[in-house]
Amino acid sequence: MKKPDSVYHLSHTDLDGYACQFLASRCFENIKFQNSNYGDEINGRLKIFFDLMLLDGSKKILLLITDLNLSVSQCEFIEQQIEKLQSFKKDIHIELQLLDHHGSGSDAAQKYGWYFLDTSRSATRITFDWLVENFGCEEIKSYRQIVDAVNAIDIWLKDEEGFEFGKVLMGAIASSREVGRALFDEHDRAHKFHLIESAHSMIDEADAHIRLDNEMHAIKKAFFGAGKSDNTLDNLVADYLTDLLSTKKDELKISYRDKTGILTYALPNISVIGNAFLVANPDIDFILNISPNGSIGLRSNNRVDVSEIAATLAGGGGHPNASGGRIQGFKELYSYEHVKAFIENVIEEKTKS
Repeated sequence: MKKPDSVYHLSHTDLDGYACQFLASRCFENIKFQNSNYGDEINGRLKIFFDLMLLDGSKKILLLITDLNLSVSQCEFIEQQIEKLQSFKKDIHIELQLLDHHGSGSDAAQKYGWYFLDTSRSATRITFDWLVENFGCEEIKSYRQIVDAVNAIDIWLKDEEGFEFGKVLMGAIASSREVGRALFDEHDRAHKFHLIESAHSMIDEADAHIRLDNEMHAIKKAFFGAGKSDNTLDNLVADYLTDLLSTKKDELKISYRDKTGILTYALPNISVIGNAFLVANPDIDFILNISPNGSIGLRSNNRVDVSEIAATLAGGGGHPNASGGRIQGFKELYSYEHVKAFIENVIEEKTKS
């Protein structure tokens, strides 16, 4: 099969889902990623893809979905969106392929030819086999042991050789919240890919699962501390995110009365990172972080009383430099632009008088 001009790859948010994308990244050059939990988020992530496809100049596009079971209605939504795109852009062809192993997708799999379902293999093994069979992808053949380890842990084959190794790696991916995919999706995925690649480099060793567990802290420090002096992992992460936020701060800026802040979404460890960012950026008065459930955290560095902001926006409170609350009516959104529009509207409504 000839490789497509561009690939859009949606996958799950666990080890199996990211391992599918790790393999695809070694097979295709022009590839964009999104990750989703099950349910409504799937359509939200796909809408991001369809908007990007509208601007894509590629002639042949592959929409690849892995490790996610879809309902019949979600499959209908996808086909409708593809039909609309191809009628609007008559010179493009969009190929659709779903690779999954969840039995709950059997109804959709029976109805749609592009929905491949095999409950005997993990999505990572299905994806590996599909990539090799259809595109060759010689480079990914060296990752067979990692594929076997992910397969063993994901479908719980306790007697398989790679089970314990897969268990350590699964825990590492599940707990890798240092970056957060909501705001810095590409960097968060790069971190997870780094964990998988680092695991691959030691899988042949004796007691590899024990060494991987012992080395995980150092593996993370190698990612966040690249090019920097050694420090604690917390400080390296704070510096890493401060650099990202500083680079992007113009896009993140919001105003509250006469003060300038930045808005972040689902940013982890706001206390440490918020303080580090504000020290490095004295032109910013405060940082407001909102979580997917509407809870907000505000931090300042003696430039504004954020307890007043928290009280005004969310009926919350706290200290002048650290406050929080919860904004009523907030529903989880899947693009930062929509989150920012929501918050700016709240600020405008609450500060009218």
